Amino acid sequence: MGNLNAAAMAEAVGEGQVGLRPALVWHLQSNHYPPVPTSMVDACIAAIEAAADDDWDLDIELPDSVTYRDQSTAPASAIVANYHLEFFVENQLVINEATEFETEES
Repeated sequence: MGNLNAAAMAEAVGEGQVGLRPALVWHLQSNHYPPVPTSMVDACIAAIEAAADDDWDLDIELPDSVTYRDQSTAPASAIVANYHLEFFVENQLVINEATEFETEES
């Protein structure tokens, strides 16, 4: 059920019905138990952008209260996988492709 909700929310972001930040807050709070702190939203956005740019190994700075393997950073791939952000990455790829297409036509 969570995956279907995440897919629908990512699609709503792509269609401009909701912003990425509120969509991620909803996703992290509603599709995870226990809910993921909203302080992770910026790290999730950075991970989505890195993954969409095919930079899966980019180290993303984590909020003060969060560690990954006793480190204050985590690779984008780990954030995407652990917080189930795949649909948001796919959506960002579509946005990136549309932006590139519009730039080429200008």
